[in-house]
Amino acid sequence: MGFFATKVLPEFIEVDLGHKSLQIRLKRNSRAKRYILRIPPGDPTPVITVPARGNLKTAQDFANRQVDWLKQRLGSRPDSIKFEEHARIPIRGVLHTLRSSGKLRGLAQLEMEEETEEPLLLLPGETQSFHRKTKDFLRKLAKDDIEGHVRHFTKQLGRNYHSITLRDTKSRWGSCSHDGKLSFSWRLVMAPPDILEYVAAHEVAHLVKLDHSPEFWRICEELAPHTKQAQRWLKEHGSQLHLYGQE
Repeated sequence: MGFFATKVLPEFIEVDLGHKSLQIRLKRNSRAKRYILRIPPGDPTPVITVPARGNLKTAQDFANRQVDWLKQRLGSRPDSIKFEEHARIPIRGVLHTLRSSGKLRGLAQLEMEEETEEPLLLLPGETQSFHRKTKDFLRKLAKDDIEGHVRHFTKQLGRNYHSITLRDTKSRWGSCSHDGKLSFSWRLVMAPPDILEYVAAHEVAHLVKLDHSPEFWRICEELAPHTKQAQRWLKEHGSQLHLYGQE
């Protein structure tokens, strides 16, 4: 292996977009065969995947050639939506407006505005704490919903699971380890309920078949007959869930 393959890369490089400079994160991947530029969902910083034998100069040259593409993609990208008062966020597929409950203490609650019938998420305390309290509420709601489906599906299959963990992953919605540890993105609770249900079924099916063989898909569709529709929804709309709650 040559010198450049082992040389440590800087975390970021910069390109000139004309009106401003843009940082690009470098990420070496030993399995990559070429340089790849992508913009992760919900993350404003582009990433260049650098192959094992790649080097800094080639990565910089590659980035410079992609300036027009970056301008186009970043210019058309929707803004992220913060968890702050009056923001509208999806909860179980329905847009809710974040409002202060007017109380210093208490629990976050889902309610309906009487006059307008507008769905609300009412949060106690100071507005400066909205981000943390909204995220805490969504994580708890996600865990409740996911655990309910996992218990139902594992009982249906006669299988046991070890644990359920919630994460904020950008590359996958769920995972299942060989020892039955299940992991899910808490952002699934913002999707329509049948989408979260499908991902729960998908990971529980892995308790039987830890692959994506025809037998696995048969089990998955037995648990969630809407598997194909849910996959299509995630492909078309899943990245939008990462736009919410970015600090």
